[in-house]
Amino acid sequence: MIEDTLFIVLGGAAVVHFVITIVMALFARHRVQYLALAWVNGIFCCTTLVASLFVHDIAAGQPGILHPGMLLALLAACFLQSIYPLGVPMPGFLQWERMWRYARPILLLVVIYAMAAMMGSKIVYVYSFHDLVKNILSGDIMMRLCILALSIYYIANIFMLPRRLARHTSVPPYLLGYSLVLGLSVVFYTYAAIFYDLYLLSVYVVIFTLLNLYLMLRTLESLALQLPRPVIEEPAEEPAEEPAEETPQDDFNEANRIRFQRINYWMQTHRKEWKDSTFGRDRLCQAVGYNRHLVLQSIRSQGFNNVHDYINSFRVAELKRMIVRGDVKTVKEALDAGFGTTKTVRTCFQMVEGITLDDFLAQYQTADRTD
Repeated sequence: MIEDTLFIVLGGAAVVHFVITIVMALFARHRVQYLALAWVNGIFCCTTLVASLFVHDIAAGQPGILHPGMLLALLAACFLQSIYPLGVPMPGFLQWERMWRYARPILLLVVIYAMAAMMGSKIVYVYSFHDLVKNILSGDIMMRLCILALSIYYIANIFMLPRRLARHTSVPPYLLGYSLVLGLSVVFYTYAAIFYDLYLLSVYVVIFTLLNLYLMLRTLESLALQLPRPVIEEPAEEPAEEPAEETPQDDFNEANRIRFQRINYWMQTHRKEWKDSTFGRDRLCQAVGYNRHLVLQSIRSQGFNNVHDYINSFRVAELKRMIVRGDVKTVKEALDAGFGTTKTVRTCFQMVEGITLDDFLAQYQTADRTD
């Protein structure tokens, strides 16, 4: 039973990391900061795939405490999960050079351990802390402790990620929480690897896979926000009423288009209405004479997600005009464009324009001082 469960966990993790690797590799062709994430997830894909082929040996194994194989796996995992700060925007060859320097202690320990094994050094099996104290001065145990100490160093770097990432203003806030949870998961893995608890190791694989999947999905979300927004055309006069019959598909689409033009015309000629922060979907439906379903259907037919996004796009455009004219110079004054809170205006402005409201205000304040 445990073999089947372990095979499903490792096989599923391999598939998920393969998908993440492909997606991050595609992103890395346009933005180099995704390069590290691409090849790290590729390594985890290959590792879990190979491990899934040896589930019988893994399930039957009893390596004891501080087994060198488990420690080396722990060291590699801690290293790979602590290199995110190296994925900052820079040429690819600089990324590899920094990662190479960061990996030198690991490579040195692996080379020493491999040379000792070729020279006939035997593995000391430790099943209790009494055995550990008894063999503490042996070269094999000392080498394992060095590996454990280096793993702790990489774990400490993981917990320092939020502080390092916070230095870059372009880093999304969700990465700070991701780094903290990642550090806690590595501590969990350290305990499971030292004492070789197969159930805990399986739980760790699931947690780590979900963390990487979460990071990929948030990356996709951040890129989706940068996609072009729908363009609103300004009709010169109020459109005619929509056709009475809408049975054919062409008539249905045409009816949606005409409804949207009528809604759009009302929004453009009643600026004072939607500059009121209490103006929302229900008041818009009442003003244009359509029910919620028809208004939402017409707005979505033109590429908007919902009615609130549509209304806020007008408010953002008005806010930009107010800033350019010099009527708005602070975030608090931006509420005059129709937003209810400063948090809402910041979120909507960045979603529509792809730049923070504070940066946009700073640009015009700098231009005013220059003039």
